[in-house]
Amino acid sequence: MAGQSGRTFPRVAVLMGGASTEREVSLSSGHSCSAALRDAGYEVTEVDAGPDLARVLADLSPDAVFNALHGRWGEDGCVQGLLEWLRIPYTHSGVLASALAMDKARAKEVFAAAGLPVTRSVLATPAEVRARHLLPPPYVVKPNAEGSSVGVYIVHEDANGPPQLAADMPQTLMVETYVPGRELTVTVMGDRVLAVTDILSDGWYDYDAKYRPGGSRHIVPADLPAEITEACHDIALRAHRALGCRGISRSDLRWDESRGLAGLILLETNTQPGMTPTSLSPEQAAHCGYSFPEFCAWLVEDASCNR
Repeated sequence: MAGQSGRTFPRVAVLMGGASTEREVSLSSGHSCSAALRDAGYEVTEVDAGPDLARVLADLSPDAVFNALHGRWGEDGCVQGLLEWLRIPYTHSGVLASALAMDKARAKEVFAAAGLPVTRSVLATPAEVRARHLLPPPYVVKPNAEGSSVGVYIVHEDANGPPQLAADMPQTLMVETYVPGRELTVTVMGDRVLAVTDILSDGWYDYDAKYRPGGSRHIVPADLPAEITEACHDIALRAHRALGCRGISRSDLRWDESRGLAGLILLETNTQPGMTPTSLSPEQAAHCGYSFPEFCAWLVEDASCNR
């Protein structure tokens, strides 16, 4: 039953922060979404997710949870399982889709089974990556279960040897054939594809380029041949469905223009896209006519259990 605001879920807890490597990004996302939801007429409580999260949520008893967590625990099915146990409706994807998308290797297996274009990769430990080239250069090394371009290394074709990884790299890494070309991303909202964004940055689209104001330029919609735009839409929607995503997802692709359609590769799908002032999905929603408060409100009204 709708509350006084006319909303199905008038009292919303926004989860943010947490203990992952993406804590600061999540805090930014959470504060932005909280302000937008207040503008949209919701009663909002901000919750910095900690070990006592179950007790905090039980005490608050919100009508719904807006999940603005990023990275481990918040994006990998863990908090989704907690919310299912507490029977609190929540936004974005459920347990299985979240866990699959966060594990890059398993997500690739799902994508390949669905006939989606992916590039060659292997899993390895940091010691194995430091010891020798596991794939012919150029290749990319990244954590198998982190986001926001945290801990990404590019090994160029003329590299003298394998990368010297930081000491704090996780024990499971993905070594992936480097895909040249343009950086493209596509948001799916429910069953609707929003747009394709062309991401322009001076170098690798790393953490700073993603989140520092001015770190990258976004062209929405991307200036692409019609068949490439259509293929990007198709790939993103099929990836969303193959993983079983709910709410919104954002799929990242690379396109080697010299190879036409064959040069379009799906890198990964994010079930908790960034919701900061420089984030891509809110820009695509705005292009489609959704203000930021309207976009956040749509996510809340889409909330449920059994996702």
